[in-house]
Amino acid sequence: MFGLTKKVRYAVVGGGQISQQAFMPGIARTNNSEMTALVTGDPVKADKLAKLYKLKAYSYAQYGELLASGEIDAVYIATPNFLHMQYAVPALEAGIHVLLEKPMASSVAEAEQIIAAEKKGGAKLMIAYRLHHEPGTVEMITRARAGEFGDLRAFSSTFMQNVREENSRGHNGYWGGPVPDMGTYPLNAVRNLFGQEPIAVHAVGTKTPGRGFNFHDTVAVTLKFADDRIAQFTVSYATASSEGFELVGTKASIHAAPAFMFGPTTSITYVERTADGKEKTHAFDPVEQFGNETQYFSDCILNDRHPEADGQEGLFDMRVLAAVERSLETGETGETVTLEPATRTRHVTADQALKLKPAKEPSEDAMISIIPQSA
Repeated sequence: MFGLTKKVRYAVVGGGQISQQAFMPGIARTNNSEMTALVTGDPVKADKLAKLYKLKAYSYAQYGELLASGEIDAVYIATPNFLHMQYAVPALEAGIHVLLEKPMASSVAEAEQIIAAEKKGGAKLMIAYRLHHEPGTVEMITRARAGEFGDLRAFSSTFMQNVREENSRGHNGYWGGPVPDMGTYPLNAVRNLFGQEPIAVHAVGTKTPGRGFNFHDTVAVTLKFADDRIAQFTVSYATASSEGFELVGTKASIHAAPAFMFGPTTSITYVERTADGKEKTHAFDPVEQFGNETQYFSDCILNDRHPEADGQEGLFDMRVLAAVERSLETGETGETVTLEPATRTRHVTADQALKLKPAKEPSEDAMISIIPQSA
């Protein structure tokens, strides 16, 4: 179990692009967290990354040994989605805290098993919704829920990029594809902006000729909420980059872009247009998004607080992602999937916004043994 130390000691599980590009540099911006170990199946990464960050390297076969070593208090899991449960469950059952990349797993049943392991082991689980600690995003969510944009009626979003088929995201089926990978962002955004859970889901998808993906590479999703609220988002692995969203209420609308990305120069920005025609731009300085979420989670661990983006938050996204999959499986036009009513118990609060300065990211050429995601 966790011992009282000034800094929470993390092992990074998975040495892929997101770990090397963002988490490993970003944790240095915190004052309550440090890396002490790396778990990877790549001996080159085990050697070079461990030396670069002064870590002890473990193979995946040695994972149980690491959990029992007393050398770590928490793990950051950034493996492919279909491996999340395999590494989250034993950590939680061993009393090791888990910061788990989104989406939470590759099925609702797996997500439920992760939550059960959290309850069994008594450790803390947080899903890595980094935007829950980004000042611009937090402001949009808290203002929307306070009614400052009026009665919220509609949400629309695009999040698209051109992904290499060789990357792990390009050949691991639906749960490695654009809906769980990219769709989680607009889905989580609208759930938090509306403060509600969808009650019906419809999806249609296409497969781009000449591309080697084993899933629908472009998908359009429609969500119906209570009170006649509607949300739509489109995601793709086979287009030029596009990202942002529009939220429309009876008093005002907002257009956010950038809205979902991260990086040393990425400034989350939104334009507010009121019903009487006035317009105002709200721009925010870039922040260290991965450091922010780690700082927050470590603070929860050190002060025994329950993290906001907990297993329920991850599970509520998962059930919608699973419904999208079911709708896509019903044919070219898709069938609407009804969801059981659900009510969340926690919400993003203003004090979750943190402002750590961005860390310098390594270039793709400087990262070790990765297949870049972007084509």
